[in-house]
Amino acid sequence: MPLIIFRSALFHVLFYIHCTFWFLFAILAWPFPSRAMMAVARFWAAGSIYLHELVTGARVEVRGMENIPSNSALVAAKHQSAWETMALLLFFPKATYIFKRELLWVPLFGWHLLKAEQVPIDRGDRNKAMASITRGVRLAVERARQVVIFPEGTRRKVGAKPAYRFGVARIYGATSIPCLPVAMTSGLAWPRNTLLHFPRRILVEFLPTIPPDLDSSDFHQRMQDAIETGTNRLLIEAGFDPSKIQRADHQRESAGRSQDKA
Repeated sequence: MPLIIFRSALFHVLFYIHCTFWFLFAILAWPFPSRAMMAVARFWAAGSIYLHELVTGARVEVRGMENIPSNSALVAAKHQSAWETMALLLFFPKATYIFKRELLWVPLFGWHLLKAEQVPIDRGDRNKAMASITRGVRLAVERARQVVIFPEGTRRKVGAKPAYRFGVARIYGATSIPCLPVAMTSGLAWPRNTLLHFPRRILVEFLPTIPPDLDSSDFHQRMQDAIETGTNRLLIEAGFDPSKIQRADHQRESAGRSQDKA
């Protein structure tokens, strides 16, 4: 454990130095088209992922790259960590992320997101959010960009009960492009809500694409089944049984309800 704490602290120091350099350097990309900002973002992402693997010992293994479409696609990824928000940039050079509007208030970073033509959403107003997402996604598709979305909306604990939102199905229905589900185990190495990082394998798998123009409900269920089945399979391969966490969470919920009734 002391070594994990030391490695985690060292990574945080190096990571924020790395981010500061690239966020300042990215100012030079403002006078140029958005692809210049995306190029800078990929250098930042590559360096961040390399630092994480080098310092924390979290080795990365990627599978299914043959499933990545050459044209526009809706990339629906499991979201367990901050890791994938950077890592996916390395596989989708023309990525358009759908992100929460609050990130726009982060100095430099938020401004860079706008320059890179990413799509912010206001989660407080569902109708306005869907309208702005649809406009942004259609524009991205017209420009042959890949749309990256995390269907659960926020990072989820490893093994937690799925909480997929139906908004991704509405986006899918409005675009007529295939969907690429992505399974991963990033939360084992870079868990949410902690400063610790662990030397565990990060397995990423690009799953077979879901064709366009399916019924929204059918698509939503098919996408969730693909991501969850793939992620659970990778977790078991990495030595982690997601069913144990799910049973423990269920027991805690049951105990909490019993106490409330008492």
